[in-house]
Amino acid sequence: MSSNNISETGSSFEDRGKEESNVIETTSPTLEEQQTKIDQLAAEYGINQKKLMLKLDLHIVPAICLLYLLAFLDRVNISNANVYGLAKDLNLHGNQYNIALTVFFVPYILSEIPSNYFLKKLNPHVWLSGCMVLFGAVTLAQGFVKNFGGLVVCRVFLGMSEAGMFPGCFYLLSMWYRREEAQRRYSFFFSSTCLAGGFSGLIAAGIWNLNGKRGLEGWRWIFIIEGAITIFCSALMFFCISDFPEDARYLSENERAFIKAKLALDSGDSSHDVPLDAKSVFRVFKEWKIWVIGLMYFFLIVPSYGYAYFAATIVKSLKYSAIQTQFHSVPPWVAAFGFSMISAIASDKTRHRAGYAIFSCLVAIAGFIMLLANHTNIHVRYGGLFLIASGLYTAMPLLVCWTNMNFAGHHRRSVGTGWQIGFGNIGGIIATFSFLSTDGPFYTKGLTIGLVFTICAIVTIIGYELGLIYENRQKRLGLMDERYEKMSEIEKKVAGDLKPSFIYQY
Repeated sequence: MSSNNISETGSSFEDRGKEESNVIETTSPTLEEQQTKIDQLAAEYGINQKKLMLKLDLHIVPAICLLYLLAFLDRVNISNANVYGLAKDLNLHGNQYNIALTVFFVPYILSEIPSNYFLKKLNPHVWLSGCMVLFGAVTLAQGFVKNFGGLVVCRVFLGMSEAGMFPGCFYLLSMWYRREEAQRRYSFFFSSTCLAGGFSGLIAAGIWNLNGKRGLEGWRWIFIIEGAITIFCSALMFFCISDFPEDARYLSENERAFIKAKLALDSGDSSHDVPLDAKSVFRVFKEWKIWVIGLMYFFLIVPSYGYAYFAATIVKSLKYSAIQTQFHSVPPWVAAFGFSMISAIASDKTRHRAGYAIFSCLVAIAGFIMLLANHTNIHVRYGGLFLIASGLYTAMPLLVCWTNMNFAGHHRRSVGTGWQIGFGNIGGIIATFSFLSTDGPFYTKGLTIGLVFTICAIVTIIGYELGLIYENRQKRLGLMDERYEKMSEIEKKVAGDLKPSFIYQY
């Protein structure tokens, strides 16, 4: 299709896209039938699907991966700083270090859903890059704190400015990809946490040479350098972060219309034009699924943050020096990245989530048992860290992708994502007090807590899956039709996955 034809028929593309978005309201085709329909749409709009998918991936995924890599790095680098003497130099005593970790989560939790509101209102490239400037500046400021009070203030502002990163990026991803396309992108994005954990150790090891430079301790340089890098990258992110499909400037009219029609076959009308108000938010909370997914994520956050914040401490307890600890903290994160991506590719190929998530949790459980059962063999205990990191940081993106893609439309996905991440991160408060200095060197209490919460995650995964199977059966039998027909016109427009034709994936 020529560029002249595209410009002349832009409105017709939009009209046809709207017509396609209504298909899901009247029919529920099989995946094979949907693929046939997508191929027909591609031919109609003159789209090369492989080239367009590559174009989307290059515009969307790298930018948010770098963004979240830096966000997670700035969040957990305090553990590397502590190995270099942060607590000693700031004269922290008792549980003050754990309190400094905990206060991060209070504003972080409270700001999740409001942040997704501003993300939609202001556009992702504006909101996310703006938040990035703020948390980079706060990270840099941590390098100059003089006491416990200063550290706490910085951690509070860090939590507030980072709140929008994780749910916002997942929300953005969910509005670009179909369910069978999403998992590898979700996992690659989420694996930025693994890369951040690995880079954190490597950077900290390199920064040790700056100890004493300009009268500053080595741990201060960790914050200063990583904060400065974040601020610099935020300027680039303003131009690199993609907006939603309806607003992305790098798409031609036919590409935009094709994407909207393609996504509508999977999730229905996105309802991007309908404002998100208080009624829309409360409407989402009437569904049982949003409560279960929050609980599911909560159960995994506890052991995951326990590992992220205290992995370096556990490695150090294996009698490594400070510099060796930083280097030895890297390989488990690398293994987690590899395991996560292999699982994601397999999950997308088989179009299944629950089984992979449960298996990943079992891998983490095996790692916890190895550390709890063996107090003497360093190699066994170090190997347990590989299993814990690989299991947890594979299960989490599987769960978030699975649950978020089972919401449909801007309203339900923005609220659902914000709530899941916000409520789930309450677990971070528990995690920060799971590993106390008085429990070293074996940290039996923290490891036991991680084991129990991972088992609880498996229970909720099974419960969520059974609930989806039941609702799918109800929809196929036509038992959900009456509830849908009783909705107002605006409720039907933003119903998303509540439409009788939307079949949940598990």
